Amino acid sequence: MNVLVIIILGYLLGSLPFAVIVSRAFGMADPRTYGSGNPGATNVLRSGNKSAALLTLAGDVAKGWFAVWLAQRLGAGPATVAGCGLAAFIGHVYPVFLKFKGGKGVATALGVLLGLSAGLALIAALCWLLVAVISRYSSLAAITAALATPIAGALLLPDPRLVACVTVISALLIWRHGPNIRKLLAGTEGKIGRK
Repeated sequence: MNVLVIIILGYLLGSLPFAVIVSRAFGMADPRTYGSGNPGATNVLRSGNKSAALLTLAGDVAKGWFAVWLAQRLGAGPATVAGCGLAAFIGHVYPVFLKFKGGKGVATALGVLLGLSAGLALIAALCWLLVAVISRYSSLAAITAALATPIAGALLLPDPRLVACVTVISALLIWRHGPNIRKLLAGTEGKIGRK
């Protein structure tokens, strides 16, 4: 029962829609009504409000990290910690508070990685940053980081269940970027900073 409660808490944390919360606090339009329609930090950035985008990013990372930290703090074993982190990611992608229509999960995935291993989170963040700076495509950066993360996780994480968690998150993240992959191939994907 305790395991189930922890995992449900992780899902509810992940379901907190910071893109919508921050946009309302700033008196901005709902991020689901412009750009990609995605309730995430990259789309909030398309509004031109960098402060709102930064706060959205921070909130989405924090909820992923907090879910893992909370499970660890409650004395959960590796399987439950992995389940809670995965639940937080799924909560962002399929949030109960937004009728199960959420974001891609990049920032929340980073937060989960941060909770599992600061080194792994750093590798993922640097990979994303390098590709984003060179290409100006957030989606390509996220996909590249998602491909690299399970490999790095296998080297850095102490338990195969944590590696499995990271692998599933990476696979789901890439799957969620299916439309972006098609746009990248067609040359119609929006670049970072484009309103």
